Amino acid sequence: YTCMFRQLPHGLSMGNSCSASELEARRFFEVENEQLRRRYHEEFLAGYIYNTNVTEDNRQAMIEVYARNAELNKRLGQRIKAADYVQSEDADIRRQAQHLSKLGVSALNPEDYLALQNAISSMQSNYATTTVCVFNNQSDCSLALEPHIQERLSNSRNPAELSWYWREWYDKAGTPMRDHFAEYVRLTRKAAQLNGFRSYADYWVQFYEDADFEQQLDTTFKKLLPFYRQIHGYVRYRLRQHYGPNVFPAEGNIPISLLGNMWGQSWNEVIDLFTPYPEKPFVDVKSEMERQGYTVQKLFELGDQFFQSLGMRPLPPSFWNLSMLTRPDERQVVCHASAWDFYQDSDVRIKMCSEVDNHYFYVVHHELGHIQYYLQYEQQPAVYRGAPNPGFHEAVGDVIALSVMSAKHLKTIGLIDNGRLDEKSRINQLFKQALSKIVFLPFSYAVEKYRYAVFRNELDESQWNCGFWHMRSEFGGVEPPVNRTEKDFDAPAKYHVDADVEYLRYFAAHIFQFQFHKALCRLAGQYDPNDSRLTLDNCDIFGSKSAGRSLTKFLSKGSSRHWKDALEQFTGETEMDPSALLEYFDPLYQWLKQENIRLGVPLGWSQTDSKYIII
Repeated sequence: YTCMFRQLPHGLSMGNSCSASELEARRFFEVENEQLRRRYHEEFLAGYIYNTNVTEDNRQAMIEVYARNAELNKRLGQRIKAADYVQSEDADIRRQAQHLSKLGVSALNPEDYLALQNAISSMQSNYATTTVCVFNNQSDCSLALEPHIQERLSNSRNPAELSWYWREWYDKAGTPMRDHFAEYVRLTRKAAQLNGFRSYADYWVQFYEDADFEQQLDTTFKKLLPFYRQIHGYVRYRLRQHYGPNVFPAEGNIPISLLGNMWGQSWNEVIDLFTPYPEKPFVDVKSEMERQGYTVQKLFELGDQFFQSLGMRPLPPSFWNLSMLTRPDERQVVCHASAWDFYQDSDVRIKMCSEVDNHYFYVVHHELGHIQYYLQYEQQPAVYRGAPNPGFHEAVGDVIALSVMSAKHLKTIGLIDNGRLDEKSRINQLFKQALSKIVFLPFSYAVEKYRYAVFRNELDESQWNCGFWHMRSEFGGVEPPVNRTEKDFDAPAKYHVDADVEYLRYFAAHIFQFQFHKALCRLAGQYDPNDSRLTLDNCDIFGSKSAGRSLTKFLSKGSSRHWKDALEQFTGETEMDPSALLEYFDPLYQWLKQENIRLGVPLGWSQTDSKYIII
C-alpha cells in the first residue's frame, strides 16, 4: 500500500494509510532521487564535454566527477542497506532500494576506482584518436575510421588493400590496449565480488531481472542459427564467384575484411557483390536526398516529424543548440553515435558525425529513439529514468527505423515513387536488411560470450586473443584476413569493449524490436497476417495516434516496472521471442533455402585454427 501525502511519479494508486516508517522512507527516496539526478547531470555533462573535445584535461576532469560521485553513491547504498529498505512492505520502496543498492564499480575503494576509470578512458581515447596509413602511400597516416577507413572497406574490391586497412586498425586500436584491458578485467572482477556477484558477467546479466535470461539468450540464438547459415552460405558462394577460388574457400570461414565492415557485424555495404536479383536495382535513396538538397539538419527534422506524427514529444530547442551532429574540424571527438540525457530541463542531445546517406538516415532515427525514451520518462524519479530491460532502449529507435526504411514511408516523404515492391525487389530489400539485422546476431553473441568467459576466468589470459577468434569462428563463421597470435589483441578494436558497454542489450534489442514492431503495426492497422498487402516488412506506423499512445505509455514507465509486465501490457508477450523477427524475414528464408539447394551451396563451417597461432 502507498501513502496519501503525494502522487507518486509513476502514477501508482494510493491507499489511505501508511506507517510512519513508510512515510519516512518515501521522503528519504524523494530527497535522494533529487540528489542523484543532480549527480547524473554533473556526470553526463563532464562526459559530454570530454566526448566532444578529447583532451587530457577533459578526461581528467570527467574522471574527477565520476570519482567524487562514486563515493556519494556508495554512501547512499550503505544507508539503504542499513535501513533495510529492501524488506519494506511497499513494493515501490523495495524496487527503488534494490536498484540503488547496486553499486557497480562505485563499490571499489577510491584508488581502484580511479585506476579503473583511467583504464577505460585510456582505451576510449586510443579508439577515438587512432588513425592508419594509406595503403599505397604509407607516409600518409591520417586516415580515421569514420569516414575514411569505412569508405575504403565499403568501396574497395582489392583483397590486399582491404586486408591492409583491417590489420592497420586492429594493430593500432586493439593490440596496444592489452594492459589497460587486463587492468579493466581485474578491477571489474573485484567490483563484482564487492557487490556480491561471482563475476562481472553475472553483475551485467542481473540487470535483466530474470535468472533464466542467459539461457534464453542461448535458446534464441539456436533458433536463429538455421536462417543465418543460409545467409552465410549464400554470401560465401557469391563472394567466391567474385574473388575466385584462390582468394576464397568453397567452405569454411569468411575473411572479415571482405564484408564491408571493420568487425563483420553487418555486410550490407558490399551487397552489390551478392544481391539476389542484381537486375533489380535498389532504390538509391542517397542520390535522391542529394538531388533534393538534403542536409544533416533535414535528417533530424524528419526524425522529429515522425515522433510528432505519433503524437509524441517534439525535440526541445536545446537539442538543436547543444547537440554535435557533424564532425568539427578543429578538435578531436568521439564520433561513435550516442544519445545523451542530462537529467535536467529536458536537456537531451546527440553526439555523432553525421553525413547525408542511407546509413545515417537509419542511425539518426535510432538515436532519436533513445532521445524520445529520455523525454517520455523524465517525470520519473532518477532511479527509474532508464529502461526496465537494457534491450528495450536499443530497440525503440530501431522499431521506428523499421517503419522509416519501408518503401511505404519512403514514398510518403517523397524519396521514392512506388510504395510497394514487386516480389524480386522485396527479396532484395529483405536480404539487405538481413545483412544487418540477422548477421549482427552471431557477432553480438560472440562479443558477449567472449567477455563472459574472460570475466568468469574461463578463458586464460594467455588465450585471450585466440579465444576471441575461436568464438567469432564458432558462432559466426568469420575469421581475420591475416594470421593473429597472442602477440596481437583484437577485442578492444571494437568501441563497446573499450567503453565498458554491456553488449547483450544489442542482441536482445534485435529480437525485441520486431515484437514491438508487430504490436505497433497491428495498432496502426498496418498489419494483417491474412492480407498480402499488410505485411510486417512494409508497415509504416507514421501518423498513427493509436500506436503513438501505446508507445508513449510503454516508454513513460521507465524502469518503474519489471520488463515482463511492461512488455505484456505493450505486446501481450512476456518473453524475448524471435518468432516476429522470423515472420518478418520468412519470404527471404524460404527463397534462400530453395536458391541454395538449386546452386548446390555448402552450408556451415568448421572451426579453423589456421589464423590463430599460439606462440
